[in-house]
Amino acid sequence: MFNRIVDAVITTIARNKMLRARAGEITLPKIVGFVFGNGGVDGKGEVIAPDTTDTALKNEIYRKVIDRYVITSYTTCKYECTLENSELAGEKISEIGLYDADGDIVAIKAFSEKGKDADLEMTFQIEDIF
Repeated sequence: MFNRIVDAVITTIARNKMLRARAGEITLPKIVGFVFGNGGVDGKGEVIAPDTTDTALKNEIYRKVIDRYVITSYTTCKYECTLENSELAGEKISEIGLYDADGDIVAIKAFSEKGKDADLEMTFQIEDIF
């Protein structure tokens, strides 16, 4: 099962790091993993939109190193991460993000709950678009 996530919110901390890297103050840390959560919806199942000022998911439950990335165009990179059968079995995933080598969450996306069964792999993709 694939879940392609687009329109992720780029966090303020990510934008600050890009600004400082362009100014030559820092080297921009690379994207190293995905963060998964189950706090992306309210009690009625409505999606809670993330804000650029968020520094964390609403309810983080798991982090995992990316499986791969592909630069798909001059301004887009697609990151991919697969949850294996046993990972997050029984959870309802409703938010996901990317984190960098500093451990900071740099992109967040909330969506309707995706139930994760123990006999099912789930692959998530996030497109980082500039």
